[in-house]
Amino acid sequence: MTEYLAVDGGTIAYEVAGSGPLIVLAHGMGDSRAAYRAVVPPLVAAGFRVAAVDLRGCGESSADWPAWSRTDIAGDLLAVVRHLGGPAVLVGHSISGGAATVAAAREPSLITSVVELAPFTRAQSVRLGDLRVRRVRRGMLRLLGAGVLGSRPLWRSYLDVAYPGAKPADWAERLGRVDAMLREPGRMKALQGMGRSAPGDAGAQLANVRCPVLVVMGTLDPDWADPRAEGTAVVDALPPGLGRLEMIEGAGHYPHDQFPERVVSLVLDFVRTDAARA
Repeated sequence: MTEYLAVDGGTIAYEVAGSGPLIVLAHGMGDSRAAYRAVVPPLVAAGFRVAAVDLRGCGESSADWPAWSRTDIAGDLLAVVRHLGGPAVLVGHSISGGAATVAAAREPSLITSVVELAPFTRAQSVRLGDLRVRRVRRGMLRLLGAGVLGSRPLWRSYLDVAYPGAKPADWAERLGRVDAMLREPGRMKALQGMGRSAPGDAGAQLANVRCPVLVVMGTLDPDWADPRAEGTAVVDALPPGLGRLEMIEGAGHYPHDQFPERVVSLVLDFVRTDAARA
């Protein structure tokens, strides 16, 4: 059942299932909370209260917003955590990985630990050698085209590259849901706004995080020529001992949708061990 929270600038949609310690799930750009459809049930079964959130401009959240930065998204997520009576484990994918970093640094009493899935948390630079990697070249051309042209076909084509190999069983339905959302007024504008938002604000906060952080990267993520190096760089920018990197073999930019059982296993192990020791 969808619930709504009014925040400064608009309305955030979310749904809650289960009972127990709170886990908040935040998706990437051009998506909705449906990205976590295979993750929510096993987390609930493991004894957690799980809130899946539609980012500003996405899903059932209001479409028209003045800004799309990771800091803005972090404010929305913190408002949801506060409203639901946190603290919470905050899980963020892609742009939301950076937002989760900002949220943890800003409100350490509300965020007990962070999971960053294929996160855009650091300032990025493209080197000529990166474009020699076919998956990066294919992904980047489609991603840039979708953002610059506001093209739904190019975004769907990017998703095909971002899910290398194995696709979810409901892949056609998944693409249809994403396409239908992006047809709604303001939704493509949200994707474009997030795409233009640089991750420098999140990178600047990495050293200020005080809770444990799990970074999960796919070995075939088309957004980086060397996903392991990017994940390692995020961990290295955190205070010593707080970060941990896990790689998922064969996963692209959506490990939680390609390999939900593996991601759930990593999250549960992290929450019950690293976070508990902290």
